[in-house]
Amino acid sequence: MYTTKLRVDSVRQVFNDGHHNAFTDVCRFRERFYLTFRSCPDGHGVFASSKILVLSSEDASQWTEAFSFSAPNRDVRDPHFLIYNETLFTYTGTWLCDPARPGHRDINDHLGYAAWSADGVSWNGPRFLEGTYGHYIWRAAAHGNKAYLCGRRKQAFAVSDDSGDGTSLTQSAMLESEDGLVWRFRSLFTEAHGDETAFLFEEDGSILAVHRTGGTRPAQVCRSRPPYVEWTRVDLDRYIGGPLLAKWGDRYLVAGRHRTSYDEARTAVYWLVEDRLIEAAKLPSGGDNSYPGFVALSDTQGLLSYYSSHEGSGDHNPPSNIYLAELSISC
Repeated sequence: MYTTKLRVDSVRQVFNDGHHNAFTDVCRFRERFYLTFRSCPDGHGVFASSKILVLSSEDASQWTEAFSFSAPNRDVRDPHFLIYNETLFTYTGTWLCDPARPGHRDINDHLGYAAWSADGVSWNGPRFLEGTYGHYIWRAAAHGNKAYLCGRRKQAFAVSDDSGDGTSLTQSAMLESEDGLVWRFRSLFTEAHGDETAFLFEEDGSILAVHRTGGTRPAQVCRSRPPYVEWTRVDLDRYIGGPLLAKWGDRYLVAGRHRTSYDEARTAVYWLVEDRLIEAAKLPSGGDNSYPGFVALSDTQGLLSYYSSHEGSGDHNPPSNIYLAELSISC
C-alpha cells in the first residue's frame, strides 16, 4: 500500500476580473513567486482578444501584475515558465486568427512566442521563437546547458482538413535550444495522437513524461535515455487533460483534468508510482478547469495553481477564475 498522504490545507481564489482566465503555471524565481495564465474576455475558444498575464508576489498571497503581452492576430494560450540561464522565460503557443479566414484553425499556422526577464521586473518581448512555426508549443524543461520544449505538430506538416490537434496525424516533438529563443528538432515524444506532454529530466539525463493522447484516450507514461531516440510508452488507467508532472522530494506528482463523465470534469491530483496513478485529492473545481502548475516549498509543502469556472459560468464562457491550493504531505 502507498502510504504517502496528500492534504489540501487551503484553496483560495487569487484572480477574478470577469474574463475567462485559464491555463496556469507557477514558479519561484529570485526569491519571488510568479504566476502566469491566459486571460480573454471572449472565453476558452480561439480569440485574438486574449493576452498572457504574469503576476508576482513575495508571499504567494498578495499578487501584482509584473507583465502582460499578446500577439497581433493571434490567440495566445497555455503559458508555461522555464528558468534557464538565470532567466525567467514565459512561453505561449498561438493560433493564427486570420481575418480573411475566420474560424479556420490549423496547427501548421501555429507559432511559439516568449517573454523573458533576468530579474522579474524588467521584461523583454514578446518575440516569436525561431524554429517553432507549425508547432503548438507547451511545457519546457532544462538539463545541462540546454533547454527543451514540447511542441505538437502534424506529421511532415501535412495539409489536411483537420486542425491536427490531438489526431492520429499529430506528433509530439521535443525541441532543443541553447538560448531559449531559437529552437531545433531533437526527437519525438510520440509519433501519433500527439498532445500536451509534461516532462522532466532525472539527474542521469533520462526523461520521464506524462503524455495526454488525443481525444479521451488514456494518458501515457513515457521514458527515454539519451540520445532520446528510443522510448517506452505505457498506458495509464485514465485520461488526463492539461497534465502536470513534478518531482516533489523523491515523489512524482501528477495533476490535471479528470473526467467523471462526458459533461463533468474535476481537477485531480495523483502520485505516480512506477506506471500507475494513485489518486491523492480532488480540488474544488467544475465546468471548464485544470491546467495546473506546481512549485515545491519544501519536501512536504507545495503550491498548486489551476483554473476553474465552477464559481463562474460553469462552462467555457467567462468568467473563469484562477486558484492556488496549499498542499502538504505526510507518511
